[in-house]
Amino acid sequence: MRPVRPLRSVRSLRSVGSLQARRPVSWRSLGTGLVVFSLAATLLALVVPVYLFGSAGPAAAGARTAWTDDGEGTRQTPSGPLTALDRDFVRRVRLAGLWEKPAGKLAQERGTTDAVRMAGDHLVDGHTELDQRSVDTARSLDVSLPERPSAEQQGWLEQLQDSRGATFDRVFANLVRAAHGKVFGLVALVRDRTANATVRALATRANTVVLDHITVLENTGLVDFPHTGDNEKK
Repeated sequence: MRPVRPLRSVRSLRSVGSLQARRPVSWRSLGTGLVVFSLAATLLALVVPVYLFGSAGPAAAGARTAWTDDGEGTRQTPSGPLTALDRDFVRRVRLAGLWEKPAGKLAQERGTTDAVRMAGDHLVDGHTELDQRSVDTARSLDVSLPERPSAEQQGWLEQLQDSRGATFDRVFANLVRAAHGKVFGLVALVRDRTANATVRALATRANTVVLDHITVLENTGLVDFPHTGDNEKK
């Protein structure tokens, strides 16, 4: 009688046979899988920032920059079409001068450091020029202008008038720097979008002056960063 083989040996042979029957891994398939995975990861990296932070196009920039529509639509002028955005910009340049020029004079008188007094000098000189330019622009384009600071701006001036010494220096630097940061965004938006040559010239000059003011204010060493939420003020 022939002896019966142990079951363990039979199972081992079956395992070897099944391994031999399996096809080897295709390196081409593996490479294709890696390429697909890399493409998917790249697409995800591109999509996620857009989803989180929104479009960076002009429409999104306009939505983030506060300005007021006067409801008068677009008018044709000798220097090109004049939009509500254009008119609001001219008015805001005027408004800026109505409170920042007095703020600069206070800094000239009360500043306790050379840097603060220098910032005051730049404010007075810059807004004297821009104020005249805004008046001339408004006259040529038939745009009405404000004659006094807004209630919010008047409140800022009162804060400065009530401050003395080092407290004045810090309040001045931060209030005026925050206001300039806000208007800087509007200047850039108008300079990019306007089709009116007269408004474009004002925006070009305002860009230079406002950036100069931002620089001298930061040079005081008193500006607290960041100005979270300041660009939401109107």
